[in-house]
Amino acid sequence: MQKLIEIMQRLRDPDTGCPWDREQTFSTIARHTIEEAYEVADAIQREAMDELRDELGDLLFQVVFYTQMAREQSLFDFDDVVHSICTKMIRRHPHVFADEKIESADEQSRAWERHKSEERRRKGGTERPASQLDGVAHSMPALIRAGKLQKRAADVGFDWPDIEGPIAKVTEELAEVRAELGVENNQERLEAEIGDLLFACVNLARHAQVDPESSLRLANLTFERRYRAMEQMLATEGRQMSQLDLEAMEQLWVRAKAEER
Repeated sequence: MQKLIEIMQRLRDPDTGCPWDREQTFSTIARHTIEEAYEVADAIQREAMDELRDELGDLLFQVVFYTQMAREQSLFDFDDVVHSICTKMIRRHPHVFADEKIESADEQSRAWERHKSEERRRKGGTERPASQLDGVAHSMPALIRAGKLQKRAADVGFDWPDIEGPIAKVTEELAEVRAELGVENNQERLEAEIGDLLFACVNLARHAQVDPESSLRLANLTFERRYRAMEQMLATEGRQMSQLDLEAMEQLWVRAKAEER
């Protein structure tokens, strides 16, 4: 770890460092951090453990990059970051590091949220947070943020009692999308209705205990795999996808699915 920190210090050295690394700021690095996090998730999804090792290193390097920039501005350093997370983990796990009793993962999740809520209250300096939804970052991917907003609301009882509610809501929102499709010059309203439909789908996934981001990522991989199989089938015949009509494409898709099974 110390060697990695020293490498980062040399890269940022104002005289002998790398020009690109020296020019970076917190804002310019942020998008790279998001990319690295997605590459970690992708390696896990594909069960590519050798790649995961390397991707985790890339993600760790992002943390070191931020802490070096913060150190240069006398804000904090790597040790401060480690101390902060160690303190937080101990504080949020009193059933492990103290004498609190927790019997299940469900109970632990509720306790975790209680601890986070108390931390938000203390940071805000008020008796209670301004909103139950405080702290859900706007920069999160929309599917993930939707799920977190819904879970926060559910923690205080604003939720359907079972999965039938979300199923009915998806059906209702789909009907509203259909209604807007028949209206001219109504793109803004259509966008809002499709957003409501997606939000309802996230709620359905939450009630089904399915992570919507992982679920959609899996659907993307499935579509890509089958589409590539279709292209390969055509390539063996010396043809391309653009030469087929929609009916022929559909037949080829069915064939790709059958061969996959």
